[in-house]
Amino acid sequence: MSEPLTTAGEGFHPHLPDAPGHLAAPLRSRLHHVRADALDGDTAQTGGMRRFAAISGKNVGSEKLWMGQTHVAPSTASSDHHHGESETAIYVVSGHPEFVFLDDTGAEPEEVRLRTSPGDYIFVPPFVPHREENPDPDAEAVVVIARSTQEAIVVNLPQLYALSADEA
Repeated sequence: MSEPLTTAGEGFHPHLPDAPGHLAAPLRSRLHHVRADALDGDTAQTGGMRRFAAISGKNVGSEKLWMGQTHVAPSTASSDHHHGESETAIYVVSGHPEFVFLDDTGAEPEEVRLRTSPGDYIFVPPFVPHREENPDPDAEAVVVIARSTQEAIVVNLPQLYALSADEA
């Protein structure tokens, strides 16, 4: 009774093809199926990791969010970076990635390391410098990322430091 699975290249509604001579519906009037093998690697990147866009303004016409995957190779740390005005939510799919940031709320700045496991979530507020690390020497870490902006904003930094109000 269920419909067959969608296959790559079938469009937005594979079971409701566009009629010849009719214009296709605008991007925002259809559901979009982005297959795992169709993720877009042509997105903002940071050294030491690889991001793949699934949902973006470019891919599906989203106006207020971006979603995709990040892969961190074994024994690798990303460069320090932040995501501008984006709020970022992270879901750990596999591995035990660590998220590192500088807590400057005390008398002295202190590096904080959040150690995660599959099923955990991380929230990264706008403009907070951080990096991802994968200490496992054998297994890649994979996370799903959702951002509150249409495209992936990535600002790579020379070091992990707290931004002043002027820099934010």
